[in-house]
Amino acid sequence: MLQPVSVGHKYLSDYASIVGRSLVDEIRERADRLKGKRVLHVSATAFGGGVSEILYTLIPLMIDVGLNVEWHVIYGAEEFFNATKVMHNALQGNPQDLTEEQWATWKRFNQINADQLADGWDVCIVHDAQPAALASLVPDKSRNWVWRCHIDLSTPNQDTLAQLLPYLDPYPATVFHMQQYVPHGIDGRAHIVPPAIDPLAPKNMAFSPEDAIYICDQFGIDVDRPLLTQVSRFDPWKDPLGVIDAYRLVKERVPDVQLALVGSMATDDPEGWDFFNATVAHADGDPDIHILNNLNNVGAIEVNAFQSHSDVVIQKSTREGFGLTVSEAIWKARPFIGGDVGGIPLQITDGESGFLVSTVEQCAQRAIEILEDPMLGKKLGRNGKEAVRKRFLMPRLLRDWLELFEHVGV
Repeated sequence: MLQPVSVGHKYLSDYASIVGRSLVDEIRERADRLKGKRVLHVSATAFGGGVSEILYTLIPLMIDVGLNVEWHVIYGAEEFFNATKVMHNALQGNPQDLTEEQWATWKRFNQINADQLADGWDVCIVHDAQPAALASLVPDKSRNWVWRCHIDLSTPNQDTLAQLLPYLDPYPATVFHMQQYVPHGIDGRAHIVPPAIDPLAPKNMAFSPEDAIYICDQFGIDVDRPLLTQVSRFDPWKDPLGVIDAYRLVKERVPDVQLALVGSMATDDPEGWDFFNATVAHADGDPDIHILNNLNNVGAIEVNAFQSHSDVVIQKSTREGFGLTVSEAIWKARPFIGGDVGGIPLQITDGESGFLVSTVEQCAQRAIEILEDPMLGKKLGRNGKEAVRKRFLMPRLLRDWLELFEHVGV
């Protein structure tokens, strides 16, 4: 059997005052028609990325409304995760495809996991490409299959996609963040469901300014000076090197500015340490650049504190499936600057709830505007928080999944 993941308890009623009673009532009505259905989520890892963060809230809420839900994590060794990292990058546009040996490794570990997969599910939801072959290998282990894609497939490496597509054919339903990510060949089976954040999770719950200041101070931040922060994995697509370059341009105009790059290291991201070290090297010993990760005791509470205390929060991605850190940041009513790519424009209206940028220079200029005009920052933050409340909180995502289950006949 694959490794089961334990989740805590969440209660839909706790969200009613935030998202409104009508949405909660709709969810309960839909859930009543699905009560007792057996649902399995399968993913590559239980921590370190947006997929796991979503599931730690979504699954308890599914259970709370009456579904029988489990979450299992696949088995993988270093050579498997090395191969799937190449696949992940290629599907987002990197020209390097997997070698024949890497494809063979991917197929071999999918077969191992398929053999270990429990059966008897009403629906099995397979997250991302790492375990994508499961439905083709053991179709009878679930009555329904859904493939959930969390990355940007708008301009993939066509060779990689061509090899993957036959393994997606057995899925009667696929789920993407945006219509632009749906590749040719599965259009008729695609459903558009943007992800969401949990406003009651430790990373997003209301924080007093005093608490945020205390925590940031513990990590060497001068809490009396302006702070730019990016929260993301250490990954080339997140462009932390570009953020450092933008910070240096800002520092020419605002000499006392600081930068925090806060990320987590995931078990399925073997290149993460290499790029973390490259980021440290690019910072070149600047004492005002703070590079932190989960192995420095930076967890959900600490991320909340950094986002809540920052004068500007940045997500300067060059590719982005969605970017949960965008909604997380603006839920704290902080002014936001993000790359004009992927799912970020879905969350931000440029000039109203944040700024969208395409270059280092644009990022630096927008940061300077916000630092020099605090009222602009407050306006952007207020508008952004309301947009997230309406569109990107977890109960809406739960509603969308229940609607999808009904659609596919779970």
